[in-house]
Amino acid sequence: MKKANTLSDIRHPVAAVEESQWPQVRLSDTDRLETFSDSVLAITITLLVAEIIRPEHLPGQLLNKLIEQWASYIAFLASFSYTGVIWLNHRAVFARVRYCDRGLHLANLFLLLTSGLIPFPTAILSSSIQTGNDFDARIAVVLYAAVAGSMCLAWFILFHVLAIHPWLVEDQVSPDFFPKERFRAMLGVVSYTVAGVAGLSTPKLALVIFLALPVFYGITSEGLTETRIRLQFGRSQRDAAANHDGDRAG
Repeated sequence: MKKANTLSDIRHPVAAVEESQWPQVRLSDTDRLETFSDSVLAITITLLVAEIIRPEHLPGQLLNKLIEQWASYIAFLASFSYTGVIWLNHRAVFARVRYCDRGLHLANLFLLLTSGLIPFPTAILSSSIQTGNDFDARIAVVLYAAVAGSMCLAWFILFHVLAIHPWLVEDQVSPDFFPKERFRAMLGVVSYTVAGVAGLSTPKLALVIFLALPVFYGITSEGLTETRIRLQFGRSQRDAAANHDGDRAG
């Protein structure tokens, strides 16, 4: 087991400042936090299949009964996909984190709490759509928006902790990376709030937002400013610059 360090033990020499400017807090590595988080998300995904009930049927009616449960299959795929997107974002964040303090642990616990709840409103939403009752559909939309919006708020808190505690972050990470990530999380809070309000009158509009946001967070899982497209563009620029320098040297 690795021994926790104080900030003065692990401070980067280049960033050395007066002792009074650095808080004296106990830090630990991220191994246990990441292992615990991966386990929670893995259990969440595993339990999703419990929502798909084995249908009771008469001889010759199995196919019809399976088709009648189409909403359960959609809920399973949606919850599995969203949990997968959460894991991708979580992995990308902690690839840039070197140490943890109590504030980061608490923020991560809040994130796991809200992430673990996502399958519940997803199942409620799918069943309400299946029954076709407008009132139930509106309530389900509001419930989903509230839980998903709370999860985005948890991401915002996590990003904020890392933004104001730069000593937790790897040295090569840009100082403005996590401050910018707060905008990405707040976009989700606002969007889910809008979806919840819109869902009271137009549930279909809310569903469009619900489908679009996981796709957005999947595409930007490496960060708002470090998507695959941006990384590829940046690599092309570096290659072009290297070739240009080589031509000049020749």
